[in-house]
Amino acid sequence: MIIRAMEFHYFTDCKSLLEMMEDSKFVFKYKHELERKFEEMLTWFITVKLGITARPIPPHTADNKKMNLLDLYMIVERDGGYRSVTDNNIWLVIAKDMGYEYHDGEFMRIVYAMYLDVLVYYYRFKSFKKRWLTKR
Repeated sequence: MIIRAMEFHYFTDCKSLLEMMEDSKFVFKYKHELERKFEEMLTWFITVKLGITARPIPPHTADNKKMNLLDLYMIVERDGGYRSVTDNNIWLVIAKDMGYEYHDGEFMRIVYAMYLDVLVYYYRFKSFKKRWLTKR
């Protein structure tokens, strides 16, 4: 399967995985493999691309519960992205959707900002840049 064979050496590799994940049916069907690949991609992006080595991947809650970053990414994207979720103040709902307590909502927001928001920003920037360059 192509997912298992994916490796991350350039941001275009991350972009390929993120593009695959735009299809929610695909994500549902291959969720188990995608969870591992998503974590692998984030590890590469944060440690190699950004040079940040102090963040544990995956992050854990105060009671040592592992955070599923793929679920967090998919739920926030479904709800309109980081800005929309923050503006509508629904981090508490996202925490509950992921099986946490309402009081974990702020932790979800911080985790998303620290691990995923920069990835999403970079992905959108690169996608926009590519479209802009092809129009020129």
